[in-house]
Amino acid sequence: MVRQIVLGDVSVTRVGEYYGSVHLAPQAFFPEAPDGAWLDHKSWLAPDFWDTDANHCMTAVQTWLLRSEGSTILVDTGVGNHKERPDSPLWTGLRTSFLEDLATAGARPEDVDIVINTHLHADHVGWNTRLDGTDWVPTFPNATYLIPEREFHRWNPEGEHYDGGNQNVFEDSVTPVHRAGQVRLWDLSHRIDKNLRLDLAPGHTPGSSVVTLESGTDRAVFVGDMMHNPLQFVEPDTNSCFCEDQAEARATRHKVLGWAADNNALVLPAHLGGQGGAEIVRDGGKFAIKQWAPFARI
Repeated sequence: MVRQIVLGDVSVTRVGEYYGSVHLAPQAFFPEAPDGAWLDHKSWLAPDFWDTDANHCMTAVQTWLLRSEGSTILVDTGVGNHKERPDSPLWTGLRTSFLEDLATAGARPEDVDIVINTHLHADHVGWNTRLDGTDWVPTFPNATYLIPEREFHRWNPEGEHYDGGNQNVFEDSVTPVHRAGQVRLWDLSHRIDKNLRLDLAPGHTPGSSVVTLESGTDRAVFVGDMMHNPLQFVEPDTNSCFCEDQAEARATRHKVLGWAADNNALVLPAHLGGQGGAEIVRDGGKFAIKQWAPFARI
């Protein structure tokens, strides 16, 4: 599952860790979806995004590998191997070939300069670290890990803003890189280089963020978990069951998708299978898919 496109001066490679069912029915994953929406769009939601036989949503866990201005950059690091996730049995004890697949894409762990965690849920930070004997150590020893400051405080079990959930994730996938002095916290906005910028995009979690790519005439936005399924392109008021602030999540989705539509930008969520993302256009107060991203289907 390694695929590459070039946008301006930036190469974008899709490195997959998992593709399959999340064992959630659409009605459970997206309880706010309008009645009949899934059936109305069945012709293009199935089979890549909806297993209609099992009535399960389909998802991908993937990392976006960017090369920009001489730097090797990862956007989100997936689930990771050997992790214990009481809150997410599907992500417990994985044994995937992610690092080998990343090397196939031309990036060994020591080659990575920047790791971006769009937020700190278990399926976005897992490969921040790897198991060395009985210790969790940074997987990417030469990288700076860019973490939204609000996320760091939200999920730190020793912090005043932590109220449970996401068990073990901070301890095994954030603390080791912070202890190693490799974490840079940021808030509101952070310029990575002339092509790439990080912006706060709250709602899914308080510190969720997006990565905007602007290079030459090309535009893209890596939106993390701002959306989990392309139904949310055409029904942007539909939140997932995992969004913490429902109103804020809807407002953020409309804002970011509006910018993408107005700027002919690819929208690349963290969890879309199929071709990984799409260009969209405005359709009244909603959006329509203009064309899918130029990645091969998975």
